Amino acid sequence: MRFTDEDRTRVAAAIASAEAGTSGEIFCVVSRGVSSYMDVSLAWAAGAALLAPTVLIPLGFDLSWLVGDAWEAAHASAQSASVGQALAAYALIQAAIFVGVFLLTRLPPILRWVTPRGLRRARVRKAALQQFLAHGVHVTRERTGVLIFAALKEHQVELIADELIHQKVDEGVWAETVAVLTRELKAGRPVAGFQAAVERCGQILAAHFPPRATNPNELPDHLILL
Repeated sequence: MRFTDEDRTRVAAAIASAEAGTSGEIFCVVSRGVSSYMDVSLAWAAGAALLAPTVLIPLGFDLSWLVGDAWEAAHASAQSASVGQALAAYALIQAAIFVGVFLLTRLPPILRWVTPRGLRRARVRKAALQQFLAHGVHVTRERTGVLIFAALKEHQVELIADELIHQKVDEGVWAETVAVLTRELKAGRPVAGFQAAVERCGQILAAHFPPRATNPNELPDHLILL
């Protein structure tokens, strides 16, 4: 999903229009992905490799699976060598399973499927909060900043409102804003989604925080791409 200069201009115009009717500030950020989730792939790969015994041993794993039937010498040293070969073969199987599962879970659709929803939500929330603080959305004069954050790889939207807004606006009111952006992102219309979400934010803010006599623009009205 790409954003052209024209797309960013359209979102900026929507922000400026929404902020004209309120003393609140709206800030928009799009992230292509908040985490590589390398730890998730490693965990699945390690788990699959470690669980291999529960599959191979009950099936009667034998070295002949790999090297075929062979004559065995009834001698202690030969038996020791056979055990060593079996252990080496088993280690190779574990390594192959580890690499195979790791590479499989690096495919975006598979990675999204094997990553717990709660983990994705927590990391998106953390990334959104970092952007909220990094861009100073929390230091507007009246603490009336709102961040709209979309994580494309995670398919999740996060909205963070500042302190004074929390005191006056019920948190559930923002659900419609998040829903409309999520719906448009799913449909492949990100610009329309941000325009609608920004417009809805502006309406909510205007109802509680009308514009001041002097209404400076405290945050830039452009879409940040990460």
